[in-house]
Amino acid sequence: MNQNIFNDTATAFALKSDKDLKKSQFIFSMMGRQWLVDVGSKLTMTGLKMGLPIKKLVRHTVFDQFCGGTTEDECMPVVDAMYEKGVSSILDYSVEGKESEADFDNVVGKKLTLIHAAASNDALPFEVVKPTGIGRFYLWQKLSEKKELTEPEQLEWERVINRVDLLCKTAVESDIALLFDGEESWMQDAADELIRDMMARYNKGKAYIYNTVQCYRHDRLDYIKELYKDAVENDFIVGAKIVRGAYMEKERARAKQFNYTSPICADKEETDEVFNSVMHFILDRLDVIKLCIGTHNEESTLAAMKTLQEKGIDANNKDVWFGQLYGMSDNLSFNLAALRHNVFKILPFGPIKDVMPYLIRRAQENTSVAGQVGRELALIEQEIERRGI
Repeated sequence: MNQNIFNDTATAFALKSDKDLKKSQFIFSMMGRQWLVDVGSKLTMTGLKMGLPIKKLVRHTVFDQFCGGTTEDECMPVVDAMYEKGVSSILDYSVEGKESEADFDNVVGKKLTLIHAAASNDALPFEVVKPTGIGRFYLWQKLSEKKELTEPEQLEWERVINRVDLLCKTAVESDIALLFDGEESWMQDAADELIRDMMARYNKGKAYIYNTVQCYRHDRLDYIKELYKDAVENDFIVGAKIVRGAYMEKERARAKQFNYTSPICADKEETDEVFNSVMHFILDRLDVIKLCIGTHNEESTLAAMKTLQEKGIDANNKDVWFGQLYGMSDNLSFNLAALRHNVFKILPFGPIKDVMPYLIRRAQENTSVAGQVGRELALIEQEIERRGI
């Protein structure tokens, strides 16, 4: 496999107009400066909270780069355009930080609507759920720490289970796969256990329910091995979306604060090793584990493609999907699709003010990954030069 396949910028940016391309160039050039991301993030959140007239500016810069729209209907032209190029979408209602029972029920209602919409649209094969979007973080954490719940908390937890079960049952009935996001390690055990139960209940002969495996955690190969053994013994299919991880700084800071060994790999090399080990373990066991490879890393993508080729597994075999975030790594997404691989973009949407925490995290993640912004910018500028604009 030749890495040059990801340098085809004509394919990567076919959907971008000259104006869009120039805008992306500006955004990624700004994101290359850490201090600017930090200051800009704080000023933007402050301005939105104060009601300053900056929504239009936000909308026409970072929001349009990384989000499909403010509503699912606004996303559909983007969904349709990408699907014409062979790239599917996952609509992600990216509102974070809600804590009330009413908020959780509203999220479930939104997710049910999205599952039903996906059922009648081949461009939307998955839906995604964030565990703390449908239950209090504190509750997930307390269960992960094996602490006994109070009677009101037990009733609250039963409501969380019912929400999760309703979403899973609806996804199966709609023939849509459901991806559960990975979150902070100190609440993840409870999520892993509940999602495992849903897999055992609903993944009979097909993977409908997927859990996210954050491979910057050094214990995740052991986790996936245990889950595989469990699935074989109890006759269910595992759905696994593997990613490197999204909460590294927070994880390390908390480990230091509370004086415990960090669950995060020591460096990028170790993270890459865990990610690739988990990926190859699964690729050797596709009869039991179905895989979504969530990565912006070209080396890991090429390694997966090479393994599929060596095993004689067809590129568009639905046991394996590749996924990237909207607004990033178009050189991976669209070139993979051109080679007939299954590809999705996670397409966030929601009210601008509510989606800002998500956008800020995206910007900070980009600046913290060595070379990511530079690679994006170089490809954009390559295409600008190719077009002569």
